[in-house]
Amino acid sequence: MAMTIHVDIVSAEAEIFSGPANMVFAPAEMGEVGIAPRHSPLLTRLKPGEVRVQMEGAEEQFFYVSGGMLEVQPHVVTVLADTAVRAKDLDEAAALRAKERAEKELADKKSDFEYARAQAELAEAVAQLRTIQKIREKSKR
Repeated sequence: MAMTIHVDIVSAEAEIFSGPANMVFAPAEMGEVGIAPRHSPLLTRLKPGEVRVQMEGAEEQFFYVSGGMLEVQPHVVTVLADTAVRAKDLDEAAALRAKERAEKELADKKSDFEYARAQAELAEAVAQLRTIQKIREKSKR
């Protein structure tokens, strides 16, 4: 029997995914991390990006998270995301509009707070677009 790790991906709104996996990849603040069964305990912040869940005998599942926390225990991975969406449900047009709006706000530079908010919005929009692009590339294979 192959070893698996239980994965829970939840947002403030709902539980997005719960099930066994062979491997999980997540966008930690210091870079992408890969988590296998029996991984040592870890607690880290997540940046906007793609969470990939490799399941036994199935294709990878892709999720977009806007940030949050990642908790790893030897047999359980929990992604507590501010916002989490199945990657196939991302709206590319909305992400492009958000990116353009954030870039315009960055160019206007009204205050430090607005500038920081625009930077965060731009990072989220770019991460969503990267996730959409990765899904397209994988579906072409």
